Amino acid sequence: MTETTHPDLQQQVWPGSAHPLGSTFDGAGTNFALFSGVADAVELCLIDDTGAETRIALDEVDNHVWHAYLPGVGPGQRYGYRVHGPWDPADGKRCDPSKLLVDPYARAFDGEFDQHSSLFSYDVNAEEPGTGRNEEDSLGHTMLSVVINPFFDWGDDRAPKIPDEEMVIYECHVKGMTQTHPGIPEQLRGTYAGMAHPVMVDYLTDLGVTSIELLPVHQFLQDDRLLKLGLRNYWGYNTFGFFAPEHSYASSSAPGDAVAEFKQMVRAYHEAGIEVILDVVYNHTAEGNHMGPTIAFRGIDNEAYYRLVDDNRFLYMDYTGTGNSLNVRYPHSLQLIMDSLRYWVTEMHVDGFRFDLASTLAREFSDVDRLATFFDLVQQDPVVSQVKLIAEPWDVGEGGYQVGNFPALWSEWNG
Repeated sequence: MTETTHPDLQQQVWPGSAHPLGSTFDGAGTNFALFSGVADAVELCLIDDTGAETRIALDEVDNHVWHAYLPGVGPGQRYGYRVHGPWDPADGKRCDPSKLLVDPYARAFDGEFDQHSSLFSYDVNAEEPGTGRNEEDSLGHTMLSVVINPFFDWGDDRAPKIPDEEMVIYECHVKGMTQTHPGIPEQLRGTYAGMAHPVMVDYLTDLGVTSIELLPVHQFLQDDRLLKLGLRNYWGYNTFGFFAPEHSYASSSAPGDAVAEFKQMVRAYHEAGIEVILDVVYNHTAEGNHMGPTIAFRGIDNEAYYRLVDDNRFLYMDYTGTGNSLNVRYPHSLQLIMDSLRYWVTEMHVDGFRFDLASTLAREFSDVDRLATFFDLVQQDPVVSQVKLIAEPWDVGEGGYQVGNFPALWSEWNG
């Protein structure tokens, strides 16, 4: 056991476990675990209410997972990581400990990315875009990961399990659905609680809807270009927090409250016999191309999480039109997707998924392969294989339209 100085106490640090990834509160303390196959060292950074940082070296490493257990640390604790390792963008390596990184497995987030130059690892004033080195510290300018309370009373909640041939799906946006609804209390409009209000549930029931399909609710990033124009990303197809409900859709601003509010929404719809399906974006992340910010994956293990151009590893393969493509040829990227899907079914009780640009997930090489590893994993997974799986059957790569080329278990619809 080691100790490190904390502003308020001497924080005990126990070895903890490499599983599960992310931050896991057990009622007495929290286990922290982060994968990085390229790191030389990893620091867990606890952030207090004043924004002050306490760094804790993660000395325990098992199979490239860096971990520790902190007794007494619980829900509401804000944190991030600093990953030390090689910086060689030309070879695809972009570790940068000056950037406070969010946890890819965090269940909740707090704050905002303020578009400060410190979020970018390259020299923003360089003559050649995306080059040079910027070692400004991003603490105070980035979002923070938050430890949550995972315990929730689901009562007798159960999945409606509507047969496919009986489904009537209503696609909607969590904020847009209730933002101006006169029957929803003003403080609940545009939120998960607003979606769960009896007025909204009764409206959908009266229409004969069996399943609501929510446009992206994974935590997403506000695009720098839009913010400079005085706009915001309304649709949310720029995700990075694949385990966390978007916190701006919660009626409470307290860190982590979005999780319980989302669960309450699902429970309300299940009580009415209505399924909840999520529009999910696993084909890329919000970090974009080599001109994007370093907020998580890029600084943790760039080569593991992203498809790089084979003959120029400085650049990113882009089958999505958004700047990068998740590396579905790498085990830990596949694990991230499968762990996320399983989490939303087992912990958040959702009933299925609509996969944005699903063809990207089948590109192990250049072509779309209906026998790709991702589909194999879904097929044999005892949890994910039992829920609704809907493919948007195209991407922007060669042969992108793949109507009818998805395996058994999958339905399709086109945008």
